[in-house]
Amino acid sequence: MLHSDHFVKRSEPWNKGKLVGQKPPLKLPEIWAIRIRLQLAKHFRDLALFNLAIDSTLRSCDRVKLRVKDVTNGAVILKRILILQQKTAKPVHVEITQQTRGALSQWIKYRSLGYVGFLFPNRLNCCDQIFAHFSSF
Repeated sequence: MLHSDHFVKRSEPWNKGKLVGQKPPLKLPEIWAIRIRLQLAKHFRDLALFNLAIDSTLRSCDRVKLRVKDVTNGAVILKRILILQQKTAKPVHVEITQQTRGALSQWIKYRSLGYVGFLFPNRLNCCDQIFAHFSSF
C-alpha cells in the first residue's frame, strides 16, 4: 500500500536564502560602474533611463509616461522639469544633470523621437506614438 507522503511535493519557499524587503541604496562607485558599462555597451535607452532614475527618484510608471516635449524645448534638454506624479497627483520638480541631459539627447537622436512621442516608447505605447506623429501634420 502506498503512503500519501509519496504524493506530497515538498518545495522550498521562493525567498529562502534571499534578501527580501528594502535593499540598501546604490553607492556612488556602483552607480558609476553601471553608467560606464551602459556607455561601453552603447545601451542608450538604458543609460538614459538609469540616469533619469538617479536624478529624479520618480517612480518607474512616471518615467515611462514622459514624452519628449516634457524634457525638451526645441532641440535643448531642459535643466529642470515639473512632473505630476501618477500615484499622489502632486507636482515634483526634477533637476536634470548635465550627464543625464547628454544621455537623453543621445537617446532622442539615436531613435529619432518626435516631439510629441513618448521618451521611452515600448510595445504598449508605440501605437500611441504613431498616431501622435500623424496627428501633428
